[in-house]
Amino acid sequence: MRRIAFIGAILDEPEASQAEFNSVVSSFRGIIRSRCGNPFPESVAVISLVAMGELDQINALTGRLGQVPHVQVRSAISKKEF
Repeated sequence: MRRIAFIGAILDEPEASQAEFNSVVSSFRGIIRSRCGNPFPESVAVISLVAMGELDQINALTGRLGQVPHVQVRSAISKKEF
């Protein structure tokens, strides 16, 4: 069963991590429903993602994003299944 997830990421050094971050997100494009990025002049970027997929897919996405250097990731997953 699929679930909806909100994933928030802070890139502490976007210049160093954005390419790898974008590559990971692109590899999960089948479950990504929405993406919003907000750059800050202090060399920090905040990115929010909305995904819908199997729990294993969502966990794999957040796990891979969390392994990217200079990236902090948090997520919330719906209890309701679709």
